[in-house]
Amino acid sequence: MASVVDELLGYLKDPDSAVAVAVIKVLTGVIKRSKASTMMEIESALQDAASQLKSAATSYPPQTDGAKKPVHSTSAHTLSPISVTAGCQLFLRYVTRCFLEFDDFDQCKAQLIDRGKLFAETSSTSRKRIADLGHNFVRDGMVVLTHGASRVVTKLLLQAAQTKHFSVVVTEGRPNGAGYKTAEHLSNAGIPTTVIVDAAMGYYMERADMVIVGAEGVVENGGIVNKIGTFSCAMIAKTMNTPFYVAAESYKFARLYPLNQSDFPHNPTEEPMLPSCNCDPELVLPRHPLLTVGSPSCDYTPPQYISLLFTDLGVLTPSAVSDELIKLYQ
Repeated sequence: MASVVDELLGYLKDPDSAVAVAVIKVLTGVIKRSKASTMMEIESALQDAASQLKSAATSYPPQTDGAKKPVHSTSAHTLSPISVTAGCQLFLRYVTRCFLEFDDFDQCKAQLIDRGKLFAETSSTSRKRIADLGHNFVRDGMVVLTHGASRVVTKLLLQAAQTKHFSVVVTEGRPNGAGYKTAEHLSNAGIPTTVIVDAAMGYYMERADMVIVGAEGVVENGGIVNKIGTFSCAMIAKTMNTPFYVAAESYKFARLYPLNQSDFPHNPTEEPMLPSCNCDPELVLPRHPLLTVGSPSCDYTPPQYISLLFTDLGVLTPSAVSDELIKLYQ
């Protein structure tokens, strides 16, 4: 029988599958297969499965295509620790609440399975609702800057392009080149798109009318954890008085309160830092005992740098996130 980690990776082969939703599918499968006869046994099995998933997420190796080139992919190839944590937290909280509401074991089990299916079905609905809310912030003639590859941001921009003319600046998104995938989707849809190196964010920010990014996780204070470079992008936007928006589904809300850049679930295995020039990385980065390479995958952006969050729960200020988290987890 495949492990819960293998099952999760199987779901993530679908490029449209969100990590948190895939986690909920896996945990729902644990309930379906369970031979438990008590609620406590089910809860124990779910806690064990959640621990395995979170452990795997913090040790899952980053991918390249085998040719020392970045994989231009969506999160279908990225096992985000904070997204895994959010999915586990949300579903386990619902399990606890369900146990309190139902006295009959079989009825409770059936309800949990139905709820797991509902989470999966509402994933695409969540993105559509966010696009419906957020596309109104994009106006004719605007220059929109985005960082990384976010399915919900792409959907929002594609919807905006149906009625408005604007252009998009997409950062390259090193070390894995995630921005190229976003640029491909947007340009194929007829949106004028410019790909820039990450270091040029400050140069292009003065031309941008707004910034919009996705998030791997939204934390309790209204900040976000997202692709490395998001924090830098937000600080530059703040300096230049450019609105900085975040588009994120509510299943990415996590009961975490990071205090610094190392205070959230992350993968300690750093992504390979590949040179942008066509040469052997070992020639660019010669081996030396005093030479190390830093290439983290995510960073934390504090709430004071975020203007608004577009979510399926509505358009929120960062300070309103904690209220919504209380509602989700109460």
